[in-house]
Amino acid sequence: MSRIQSVFHELQAAGRKALIPFITAGDPDGELTVPLMRALVAGGADVIELGVPFSDPMADGPTIQRASERALAGGMSLAGVLDIVRAFRAGDASTPVVLMGYANPIEAMGQGAFAAAARAAGVDGVLVVDYPPEECAEFTACLRAAGVDQIFLLAPTSSVERFHDVARAGSGYVYYVSLKGVTGAANIDFDELGRRIPAVRAVAGMPVGVGFGIRDAAGAQKIGALADAVVIGSRIVEEIEASPRAQAAANVEAFVRGIRAALDELAGAGT
Repeated sequence: MSRIQSVFHELQAAGRKALIPFITAGDPDGELTVPLMRALVAGGADVIELGVPFSDPMADGPTIQRASERALAGGMSLAGVLDIVRAFRAGDASTPVVLMGYANPIEAMGQGAFAAAARAAGVDGVLVVDYPPEECAEFTACLRAAGVDQIFLLAPTSSVERFHDVARAGSGYVYYVSLKGVTGAANIDFDELGRRIPAVRAVAGMPVGVGFGIRDAAGAQKIGALADAVVIGSRIVEEIEASPRAQAAANVEAFVRGIRAALDELAGAGT
């Protein structure tokens, strides 16, 4: 059982929902990323999604695009991201870390080399936006050989056939995009989510995390009532962007703590 699977198993046994915050490695700079990751854990994160900065992040809205630009301007690279994970692991052997990014940096390193390096650094899962399940059999094999979970995106437009593709290739959890659009967008259709998430879960046989468009504790709680996990990215990146550097980690921890409290209310209510 992978570290990701263990976390979800423990949470489900306790009737709790997973909180999966996202930050971009190297934003605002490489030295602050590990303290920010530790702040996420202190605030109640169960899994950390760590963005690999890329020059053309097509699935990301303006907030995360700016974070990637800042990180790249500071010299962050895929190798640097792996160094960050390694440094984080020196003080945290239990919190799963999922790298989220795009194919180009991985292709430049080589799929097999990346999978081995990710495992050695302490990465638990990888979500590559532009590696759809039907087109990345070789990469899937590399990750499986390295013992790294491969996480895929599903969206409101995804077909049942795509659900099955993800079930065959994926592991860990499924990341369900709550709306049609990029990260940071709004207007979540909760009725549609209530219909789709059980169908995804039934086919995939994995926990379902929902992200995109979650801005506050109330929205996170509504998502948590439907899904197994809540993924929050743009709103946390905004907190980093708006905070003085010396205050960023504390502000992020406080924000995440509020989301964690809202999700834990669901456990108290028996949801």
